[in-house]
Amino acid sequence: MKLLVISDIHGSLHYASQIPLIWERENPDKLVLLGDLYYHGPRNPLTEEYKPMKVAEILNEFKDSLIAIRGNCDAEVDQMISDFPLQDYVKEEINGKIIYFTHGHHYNLDHLPEEKIDILIYGHVHTGFIKEENGIIIANPGSISLPKNDTAHSYLIIEPNKLILKDVDGTVIEERII
Repeated sequence: MKLLVISDIHGSLHYASQIPLIWERENPDKLVLLGDLYYHGPRNPLTEEYKPMKVAEILNEFKDSLIAIRGNCDAEVDQMISDFPLQDYVKEEINGKIIYFTHGHHYNLDHLPEEKIDILIYGHVHTGFIKEENGIIIANPGSISLPKNDTAHSYLIIEPNKLILKDVDGTVIEERII
């Protein structure tokens, strides 16, 4: 199974409009959203073309192929404009690996879940990376709309045998065999 993982859209119509193009280019089986879908948050600037309702329209088109995680900037009212459920986390066996998807404000590189997992995927910090700690692969797709720490507008691809961090144009930033 191939998954497209995107995080921290923060209401940017400009970058949400890239998602259908990325979907077409990558041809994944599912889209995983790691939270902070609509609201920019009090510590962030307004995103490019800040239009949360339009972002919801784009994301709702993927409702049948979507796993969506609730971020720290996602509220109950966001569920009202979403045609898909927002979950606190998802733990699922994919391609023979137990993967834990979360936003990252609770579980992250510095605070791993106590459950047995092979891979932890989270957003929240707006910085893309792929690492290994204590035998667990930890990856972050970065932020598609508000990257930090001089990183690219990015997303993550999960393939049966590797993780690939790419910029929005599809250029490989980093990859790791799993």
